[in-house]
Amino acid sequence: MAAPQETTHHIRVRSTQLEMPAPHGSRSPEDFDRKLRDAQEELERIQQEKEELARKKHEAEELASRKHRFITRHVELVEKLTSSLTMIDRGLSEIRSEAEDLQQCREVFASHLSKLGKIIPENWPMDALTDRLDKANASLDIAEDDFDQAATHFNGTRSGSIFGRATGRGSRAKTHGGEFFSNLRNGFAFNFPIVALGSLALIVYLLK
Repeated sequence: MAAPQETTHHIRVRSTQLEMPAPHGSRSPEDFDRKLRDAQEELERIQQEKEELARKKHEAEELASRKHRFITRHVELVEKLTSSLTMIDRGLSEIRSEAEDLQQCREVFASHLSKLGKIIPENWPMDALTDRLDKANASLDIAEDDFDQAATHFNGTRSGSIFGRATGRGSRAKTHGGEFFSNLRNGFAFNFPIVALGSLALIVYLLK
């Protein structure tokens, strides 16, 4: 009896059937690396945003500081310029007023000098000496009083050194220091023709 023949059956098992299913929730190394890169990129983005915010904050603070410095300088300079303009206007007003007083003083002094220059005692006749001397002394007194009042008026001003000291007949000048120029400003110029005529008459009388 012939021995029975053994039959061999080959079972083909696909490789996929031998792979064990991955446990639930596990990640592959590739997924981990990707998540890590994403996290790093997010951190870098956050860091960049943080640095950008810090830069903008610094710029804002610097602008605020510059603005504050500008406002401070602006206020200080405006105050200085305003104060200086006020002082300049006041100084110019004083200078103009002083110049006007000097001009008026010059005219009066020139008038006195002209009168005094025409007084020549050597030509006075003996029989009219007393009368001429009284009138000449009156002219001297008026000129001297005007000089003392002018010296008092300009004392302590820029032009004070022009007049030096008063002549010594300063009682009226001290009592009426501003009267001379007050009269000039308040109407002497208006009455100047009358004064001039009176002075002319006095000169003619003295020259007789």
